[in-house]
Amino acid sequence: MGWVEIVIEVAREQAEALSDALMEAGALSVSVEDADEGTDAERPLFGEPGMEPDEAAWDRSRVVALAGKDADLATIVADATTAIGLGYALPFATREVEEQDWVRLTQSQFEPIHIGQRIWVVPSWHDAPQDSDALVLELDPGLAFGTGSHPTTRLCMEWLETNATQTRTLLDYGCGSGILALVAAKVGVPQVIGVDIDPQALEAANYNSARNQCEVAYFLPEAFAQAHPEGERFEVVVANILAGPLQLMAPMLAGRVAPGGALVLSGVLDRQAQEVIAAYAPYIPLTVWAEHEGWVALAGRLPE
Repeated sequence: MGWVEIVIEVAREQAEALSDALMEAGALSVSVEDADEGTDAERPLFGEPGMEPDEAAWDRSRVVALAGKDADLATIVADATTAIGLGYALPFATREVEEQDWVRLTQSQFEPIHIGQRIWVVPSWHDAPQDSDALVLELDPGLAFGTGSHPTTRLCMEWLETNATQTRTLLDYGCGSGILALVAAKVGVPQVIGVDIDPQALEAANYNSARNQCEVAYFLPEAFAQAHPEGERFEVVVANILAGPLQLMAPMLAGRVAPGGALVLSGVLDRQAQEVIAAYAPYIPLTVWAEHEGWVALAGRLPE
C-alpha cells in the first residue's frame, strides 16, 4: 500500500482543531510544522514536561496529514473543514510518500555521538567503539528528553567528564532520560540521585540505568523531598531544564549545594545567561562555563 501526505497551511488558532478533525475524517496520522521553517521568520517552540507550550502551533502552521494513496483526499479535507466550522474547503497540496524501510530509516538518523574526550552515546543497533578508554552509554532515542544530541546536554556532559571525577554525591534535577546521571555514575560518582516531574521520564531513566549497569536512585520531587530532606546537600547539583524554571527554582537548587560544592545549569540561551546569573546571585556566584550553538552552561561553587 502506498501513502500520500495532505499539506494544509493555516493560522495558529486553526491548527489544533484541524489536526483533530483530519484524524476523525480518516487521516492515519497528523503533524504540525512551522510553515516558516528555514526562513528568517522561523520560531522554535520550547517546553519541558509539565510546562509545555499551550499550543504546538505557529503563527503560520503547516498541518500534514498522512492518508492511503487510494483515499478520497478532497473528502477528508472537506469533512475536516466542515467539522471545525468553516463554510469552505481549505486549499491543500499533496506529497507522495515513497516506500521505505521505516525502521532502518529511523535508525539511520541516530548514529553514535562522541562527546568531550571519552564519552560515546551509542544506540542499541550500533557497535560500541573498541577504545578501552571510552566511556560508553547505551541509549536509544525515546520519550524522555536527553540523548546527548542537544547542545545543553552536551555541555553538561562535558562539565561532568572534566570536573566530577572526584565527586562523592551528585543531584541531577530534571533528569529526563537520566543521561547526565549516567555520565556521573560512569565517571565514578558513588552516590547519584535523579529527580524529574514526569513519571515516564523516570521509567526511561531506570531502564537506561539498568541497561548501563549504573546505580542511580530516581525520584519524583515529592518523594525526593521525603527521602532527602532540605538539609541534605550534594557536592554537585546539575540541572538542565530551561531558563524560566531555573530562575524560579534558584533558592531550592542553590540550597541543595554543599559548601564548596558546584552548581551547573544549562538549558539557557546565551541571551538569557545574565538573567539566570542574577537570579542565583544571592545564593551562589555563577559564570558562563562554556557555550555551544547559542546555548550556555553556567557553573559556580558555593563558598565553604
